[in-house]
Amino acid sequence: MTNIVTVTLNPAIDGACAAQEVRHTHKIRTTNERYDAGGGGINVGRVIQRLGGDVIAVYLAGGATGTVLNSLVDQYALPRLCIDIEDHTRISLAVHEASTGREYRFVPEGPHIAETEWQTCLNALESLDFDWLVLSGSLPRGVPEDFYIWAGDVARSRGARVVLDTSGPALARTLASGGIFLVKPSLGEFEQLMGTPLRDPDTLMAAARSLMARGQTTHLAVTMGHDGALLANADEVLRLPAIAVAAQSAVGAGDSFVGAMTHALATGHSAHNAFRYGLAAGTAAVMTPGNDLCHRDDVEQLFARSTQ
Repeated sequence: MTNIVTVTLNPAIDGACAAQEVRHTHKIRTTNERYDAGGGGINVGRVIQRLGGDVIAVYLAGGATGTVLNSLVDQYALPRLCIDIEDHTRISLAVHEASTGREYRFVPEGPHIAETEWQTCLNALESLDFDWLVLSGSLPRGVPEDFYIWAGDVARSRGARVVLDTSGPALARTLASGGIFLVKPSLGEFEQLMGTPLRDPDTLMAAARSLMARGQTTHLAVTMGHDGALLANADEVLRLPAIAVAAQSAVGAGDSFVGAMTHALATGHSAHNAFRYGLAAGTAAVMTPGNDLCHRDDVEQLFARSTQ
């Protein structure tokens, strides 16, 4: 049995590079180019694998870029199940501007998915045996907003737990259906879900309690970048500050958080410790350049710091 399955409906070839200055009209000469397989569930799977977990990444990919994506996934030796699609897989780009330290991220909307293609993905999940299902990332064009509900039903039918990390209508509809074990929005996504600004700490904690009172999820983790993260469940509402490190890139921090927290939960850690482990992984990802994700040694050291 595979312990964890991740699902990525809108993966990407993630490009990263550096430029001295980003200007309109002019050619922007870049250096330090690298390309990685990305998209929420693929990133989560890479993190779980780095941390020693047992994972399969299920994703949709197609066209010439889909072939490249598969080759990048295979470079990580990440177990995968690719559902072929007709349209092309997207290519995203993160540019670090050396003169200011700013990061510019260009993220296409992605391919159009036919009904037969997303239905094949659901059928593939029904053929797998797993304990945890991570539903991560945006829904591409053509995929119904209820897709994650149906995928969650597949997981729960075999007693597996569901981790949800998405945004917008897909987040709202899937949460409303209930049965989620862990949901991990960013602060901006949580504000959109609750329909109000949540920058005041007391207002944020009240909103977390309000969501938990609905009974839609067992655990809520809200990531807040340099402001740390919040955990809410039936036992506690806990807010932890960010761990101070030298930041290089925020790309993949949220996915690293989800991957590490899911791995910790799947290996028997309490929600409290799993949350701290997720925060350590998200911080470790910030320490790496471009599209690189967290590294195990960094995660373990930061986790030890956070629990002292």
